[in-house]
Amino acid sequence: MRRMLILSLALILTLAALPAWSSGTQAASPPFAEPAKWIEIDLAAEKLTAWQGNTPVYSTLVSTGLAAHPTPTGVFHVDRKLRSDLMTGPGYYLPNVPYVMYFYTGGFAIHGTYWHHNFGHPMSHGCVNLPTPAAEWMYNWAPMGTTVWIH
Repeated sequence: MRRMLILSLALILTLAALPAWSSGTQAASPPFAEPAKWIEIDLAAEKLTAWQGNTPVYSTLVSTGLAAHPTPTGVFHVDRKLRSDLMTGPGYYLPNVPYVMYFYTGGFAIHGTYWHHNFGHPMSHGCVNLPTPAAEWMYNWAPMGTTVWIH
Protein backbone atom coordinates (compact mmCIF):
# COMPACT_ATOMS: atom_id res chain seq x y z
CA MET A 1 0.00 0.00 0.00
CA ARG A 2 2.80 2.42 0.93
CA ARG A 3 4.66 1.63 -2.31
CA MET A 4 1.48 2.34 -4.31
CA LEU A 5 1.08 5.68 -2.52
CA ILE A 6 4.70 6.64 -3.25
CA LEU A 7 4.34 5.68 -6.95
CA SER A 8 1.10 7.67 -7.22
CA LEU A 9 2.73 10.71 -5.63
CA ALA A 10 5.72 10.42 -7.99
CA LEU A 11 3.37 10.32 -11.00
CA ILE A 12 1.45 13.38 -9.78
CA LEU A 13 4.68 15.34 -9.23
CA THR A 14 5.97 14.33 -12.68
CA LEU A 15 2.76 15.44 -14.39
CA ALA A 16 2.72 18.72 -12.41
CA ALA A 17 6.23 19.50 -13.66
CA LEU A 18 5.24 19.21 -17.34
CA PRO A 19 4.89 22.46 -19.30
CA ALA A 20 1.37 23.86 -19.60
CA TRP A 21 1.28 22.99 -23.33
CA SER A 22 2.35 19.39 -22.74
CA SER A 23 -0.14 16.56 -22.58
CA GLY A 24 2.47 14.21 -21.20
CA THR A 25 3.23 12.94 -24.70
CA GLN A 26 5.52 14.12 -27.46
CA ALA A 27 2.57 15.37 -29.59
CA ALA A 28 1.75 18.68 -27.85
CA SER A 29 3.91 21.77 -28.41
CA PRO A 30 3.81 25.56 -28.65
CA PRO A 31 2.33 26.99 -31.87
CA PHE A 32 5.80 27.52 -33.40
CA ALA A 33 9.09 25.70 -33.85
CA GLU A 34 10.89 25.96 -30.52
CA PRO A 35 13.78 28.39 -30.84
CA ALA A 36 16.84 28.20 -28.59
CA LYS A 37 15.33 30.77 -26.20
CA TRP A 38 11.68 31.78 -25.90
CA ILE A 39 9.31 33.37 -23.43
CA GLU A 40 5.87 32.05 -22.50
CA ILE A 41 3.30 34.28 -20.81
CA ASP A 42 0.29 32.41 -19.45
CA LEU A 43 -2.47 34.97 -18.92
CA ALA A 44 -4.70 32.62 -16.91
CA ALA A 45 -1.88 31.87 -14.45
CA GLU A 46 -0.38 35.40 -14.61
CA LYS A 47 3.00 33.69 -15.04
CA LEU A 48 6.02 34.16 -17.29
CA THR A 49 8.37 31.26 -18.05
CA ALA A 50 11.70 31.58 -19.85
CA TRP A 51 12.52 28.49 -21.92
CA GLN A 52 15.80 27.19 -23.30
CA GLY A 53 14.47 24.83 -25.98
CA ASN A 54 12.01 22.63 -24.08
CA THR A 55 13.57 23.26 -20.65
CA PRO A 56 12.15 25.96 -18.35
CA VAL A 57 15.03 28.03 -16.96
CA TYR A 58 13.20 30.82 -15.09
CA SER A 59 9.67 31.60 -13.98
CA THR A 60 7.96 34.48 -12.20
CA LEU A 61 4.51 35.82 -11.47
CA VAL A 62 3.53 38.82 -13.59
CA SER A 63 0.74 41.36 -13.88
CA THR A 64 -0.78 41.60 -17.34
CA GLY A 65 -3.50 43.84 -18.77
CA LEU A 66 -6.80 44.63 -17.11
CA ALA A 67 -10.00 43.73 -18.99
CA ALA A 68 -10.28 47.30 -20.31
CA HIS A 69 -6.65 47.17 -21.54
CA PRO A 70 -5.89 43.53 -22.43
CA THR A 71 -2.45 42.15 -23.17
CA PRO A 72 -2.39 40.97 -26.80
CA THR A 73 -2.27 37.23 -27.40
CA GLY A 74 -0.25 35.43 -30.05
CA VAL A 75 3.35 34.90 -31.05
CA PHE A 76 5.61 37.98 -31.09
CA HIS A 77 9.32 38.80 -30.99
CA VAL A 78 11.33 41.19 -28.85
CA ASP A 79 11.96 44.05 -31.29
CA ARG A 80 13.41 46.75 -29.03
CA LYS A 81 15.23 46.71 -25.68
CA LEU A 82 15.79 49.74 -23.46
CA ARG A 83 17.52 49.81 -20.07
CA SER A 84 14.79 52.27 -19.01
CA ASP A 85 12.01 54.18 -20.71
CA LEU A 86 9.33 56.79 -20.02
CA MET A 87 5.84 55.30 -20.30
CA THR A 88 2.80 57.56 -20.49
CA GLY A 89 -0.84 57.15 -21.38
CA PRO A 90 -4.32 58.08 -20.21
CA GLY A 91 -4.11 58.17 -16.43
CA TYR A 92 -0.43 57.28 -15.98
CA TYR A 93 3.03 58.84 -16.22
CA LEU A 94 5.88 56.45 -15.38
CA PRO A 95 9.44 57.74 -15.77
CA ASN A 96 12.41 55.37 -15.77
CA VAL A 97 10.52 52.10 -16.23
CA PRO A 98 13.34 49.53 -15.94
CA TYR A 99 14.42 46.71 -18.25
CA VAL A 100 11.96 47.25 -21.10
CA MET A 101 11.57 44.72 -23.91
CA TYR A 102 9.00 45.82 -26.51
CA PHE A 103 7.32 43.02 -28.44
CA TYR A 104 4.28 44.53 -30.21
CA THR A 105 3.28 47.83 -31.83
CA GLY A 106 1.40 50.25 -29.64
CA GLY A 107 3.92 50.16 -26.81
CA PHE A 108 3.37 46.62 -25.48
CA ALA A 109 6.37 45.45 -23.49
CA ILE A 110 7.73 43.15 -20.82
CA HIS A 111 9.29 45.37 -18.14
CA GLY A 112 10.15 45.93 -14.50
CA THR A 113 7.64 47.55 -12.17
CA TYR A 114 8.28 49.85 -9.21
CA TRP A 115 4.74 51.21 -8.71
CA HIS A 116 3.07 48.01 -7.45
CA HIS A 117 3.88 44.57 -6.03
CA ASN A 118 0.58 42.84 -6.82
CA PHE A 119 2.03 40.21 -9.14
CA GLY A 120 -0.19 37.29 -10.02
CA HIS A 121 -3.12 39.64 -10.76
CA PRO A 122 -3.93 41.77 -13.85
CA MET A 123 -2.89 45.39 -13.17
CA SER A 124 -1.53 46.91 -16.38
CA HIS A 125 -2.61 48.83 -19.45
CA GLY A 126 -1.58 45.82 -21.58
CA CYS A 127 2.10 45.42 -20.78
CA VAL A 128 3.56 42.49 -18.88
CA ASN A 129 4.71 43.84 -15.48
CA LEU A 130 7.48 41.92 -13.72
CA PRO A 131 9.17 42.38 -10.36
CA THR A 132 12.24 44.49 -11.19
CA PRO A 133 14.82 41.77 -10.33
CA ALA A 134 12.95 39.34 -12.63
CA ALA A 135 12.82 41.96 -15.39
CA GLU A 136 16.58 42.51 -15.07
CA TRP A 137 17.20 38.76 -15.35
CA MET A 138 14.95 38.52 -18.42
CA TYR A 139 16.50 41.61 -20.03
CA ASN A 140 19.99 40.14 -19.68
CA TRP A 141 18.92 36.64 -20.78
CA ALA A 142 16.74 37.39 -23.83
CA PRO A 143 18.44 38.69 -26.99
CA MET A 144 16.71 40.84 -29.59
CA GLY A 145 14.33 38.71 -31.64
CA THR A 146 13.44 36.34 -28.77
CA THR A 147 10.05 34.71 -29.41
CA VAL A 148 7.27 35.71 -26.99
CA TRP A 149 4.19 33.46 -26.83
CA ILE A 150 1.24 34.98 -24.98
CA HIS A 151 -1.84 32.83 -24.39
